[in-house]
Amino acid sequence: MEVAREVLDALRKVLTEGRTQLRLAYEEDARPQRLLAGRAKLVDHVLTTLWQACYLPSSATLVAVGGYGRGELYPQSDVDILVLLAEEADDALQATITGFVGYLWDLGLDIGHSVRTVDECLAEAEHDITVQTTLLESRRLTGNRDLYSGFVQRVAIAMDPAAFFHAKRAEQEQRYNRFQDTPFALEPNCKESPGGLRDLQTIVWLALACGLGTRWNDLARHGLITEEEVAELKSAERFMQHVRIRLHHIAGRREDRIIFDLQETLAKAFGFSATRNRRASEVLMQHYYRTAKKIVQLNTILLQNIAVRFQSLADATPRPLDGRFRILGDTLDITHDQLFERDPHALLECFLLMMEHPELKNMSARTLRALWRARKLVDAQFRRDPVNRKNFLELFKQPRGQTHEFRRMNQYGILGAYLPAFGRIVGQMQHDLFHVYTVDQHILQVLRNARRFSLDEHAHEYPLMTRLMSAFDAPWLIYVAALFHDIAKGRGGDHSKLGMNDARRFARDHGLSKEDADLLVWLVEHHLTMSQVAQKQDLSDPDVIRGFATLVGDERHLTALYLLTHADIRGTSPKVWNGWKAKLLEDLFLATRRLLHGDLPEAALGVTERQENARERLRYYGLMPGSEDALWKELDTVYFMRHDSEEIAWHTRMLYYRPESDEPIVRARPHQVEQGLQVMVYTRDQRDLFARICGYFSRMGFSILDAKIHTTSHGYALDSFVVLDPASNTGDYRDVIGLIEHELTERLTTQAPLDTPSAGRLSRLIKHFPVTPSITLMPDERGQRYILSIIATDRPGLLYTVARTLAEHDVNLHTAKIATLGERAEDTFLVSGPNLGHSGKTVQLESDLIERLRV
Repeated sequence: MEVAREVLDALRKVLTEGRTQLRLAYEEDARPQRLLAGRAKLVDHVLTTLWQACYLPSSATLVAVGGYGRGELYPQSDVDILVLLAEEADDALQATITGFVGYLWDLGLDIGHSVRTVDECLAEAEHDITVQTTLLESRRLTGNRDLYSGFVQRVAIAMDPAAFFHAKRAEQEQRYNRFQDTPFALEPNCKESPGGLRDLQTIVWLALACGLGTRWNDLARHGLITEEEVAELKSAERFMQHVRIRLHHIAGRREDRIIFDLQETLAKAFGFSATRNRRASEVLMQHYYRTAKKIVQLNTILLQNIAVRFQSLADATPRPLDGRFRILGDTLDITHDQLFERDPHALLECFLLMMEHPELKNMSARTLRALWRARKLVDAQFRRDPVNRKNFLELFKQPRGQTHEFRRMNQYGILGAYLPAFGRIVGQMQHDLFHVYTVDQHILQVLRNARRFSLDEHAHEYPLMTRLMSAFDAPWLIYVAALFHDIAKGRGGDHSKLGMNDARRFARDHGLSKEDADLLVWLVEHHLTMSQVAQKQDLSDPDVIRGFATLVGDERHLTALYLLTHADIRGTSPKVWNGWKAKLLEDLFLATRRLLHGDLPEAALGVTERQENARERLRYYGLMPGSEDALWKELDTVYFMRHDSEEIAWHTRMLYYRPESDEPIVRARPHQVEQGLQVMVYTRDQRDLFARICGYFSRMGFSILDAKIHTTSHGYALDSFVVLDPASNTGDYRDVIGLIEHELTERLTTQAPLDTPSAGRLSRLIKHFPVTPSITLMPDERGQRYILSIIATDRPGLLYTVARTLAEHDVNLHTAKIATLGERAEDTFLVSGPNLGHSGKTVQLESDLIERLRV
């Protein structure tokens, strides 16, 4: 049945005008429920009018499902409908329904639709918890009432509340896993992330399935939550509704992520203003995180209270624990609602009990509610109490449970109350482009990483770290250092220095020995030092290793710093950590440990050991003893310091029979540890060689992750690169190896002119958190060469831009240390050149670099 154009035009006008009026009313009175219900009613009118205009049969029913069925419709949400049929549709009816849905799309509605009989609905729901959930919130719009009534009855009869509860809880756990189990990501999803609207909707669905009502007040009447918690739920829900509505309005599309691009505008819509130290967006996001944290708390309490209804009496029989606590099923339960008020010591003791009893999987809803209510008891007097200080320190020393219990302490406000410095960084954003968590979540992530070094089940992931942690005399000190390493972020000034004071005060108050206290304070002060040395300095330079060894002083300090640094970098972002960063840290650790044991610098750097290992590999590949001599006599000690035995063997296999080749030799292979390619270039040294190679990789769209430049004693360049294609999803580079070897060889043979650097495509984050480029150029300790340090926004072709600029100023490059931290590049180069001693020409070089590094 074709609908008249004037009918469609009239409906389109109704939609447009209705949406406009609802948005204006919302901006005037800021009542989210009025907007959501108003949009649902507006669409109700359009759908029922069109249903009648299409002359759908009276035997069918049009049903709203999902969020639309709940009577809530966000500005850019889908309109989910079910066309319910008494029997399977014939071709004519199918064509009519298809036309009906097509008209809805023509009107500008994003329709999610299904066409099913009642039997088909129940069959789908039986196998798909999402369909079952959608049907639970159905609402008849128009059509056959009897069919719909029978449908509702059969859905209710088919509902198994216990099975539904367990399925929804499992679904929530999976959803939490997708978002790294935290609401504190820097660009959270206000609908799906932990602490988002989906957590609240899950409770509503479970209440419906269990016959507990549809409103928060209904749950209070059933004794599942208190009146105070009802008020908190309503407030949190209203805020999250505002967030999602305003995101849709600002973005003009269905956008549920609070992405950086929208945060400042969203903050303005809420009326947040910048402070002296924080942007308006940071004020908004801290409010968001605290609201999300509260939602997670209430979701946990409600899930546990509902779960009690499905436990057997045997499981729910309490077992006394110590007179104040009892075990209820697999949860820790308090024996009296006012326990913490009567005995504040129990506040920390309950976390100790969770660690001491592996059979306990959680705290009961009653215990969690009492914890949250009692957090204000943790005041200055509480913190001075010797019993509480002893209990808090014992938390670090337990054989299990640190990760879960410190997260729980933070979740319920106990950790921030006991350590006020920690409380100040809860929900604090980090706009440094490589941390993906708020400060408190990053700290707890580092604590988790350090804790994993002690666990046998993670030994396969971190074999060296596990050996070191198991042999360390006080692993708990590493956990304390993890808790304090970034605790002074956001105060202004050097957070490492400020954090030292907090750590020193903690050590004094909690009775740490002088040796342990000194190590803790030193770790907080130097928690960034090892990564800076490993990523920015030349680890083949004995003076670098000697200087680092002098700083650490002994193996205990070295091991503790290595463990903390490894845990810290892994706790920033998945993008920051990779295999070669791990290897840099490991190389620095092993070389420094050898030096502390009394080895000479060359032995400490493992030169002899690497050569012997490389020879063993060459014998494995069938090379006769002595085959390597012709090439190796042209390579100095620095080469063997910079390359591991596997790389040395690879280079030698490619070059041993042609150490004086007249033609460039380019070889590539998949990287042995990480994704990407290793590329070796061997050729007679030529002007602008490094820039020419970088230009080729830039033109190919590759990012250079590592570069080692070496010149042999007979005037050949032996350069090694690790390159990555950011556009590759598979990580398989075998198809391009031949192309790279051929094209780069030809480019070096013809000595093609240098390409013009390409600007490259920038990350959207850079627009909001740009990195101001900075240049540092200073002579090395011997005064023979210069160290050039560059901080800039990472982007394709960055290294080529630098290399070309250096070439234009007759600057020779000897080594390059590439360190990419998220969107931020911190690269260090060892350079020389006739103009570097001339102040005017040096200033011009720095000016040109700064100009070209701006984005």
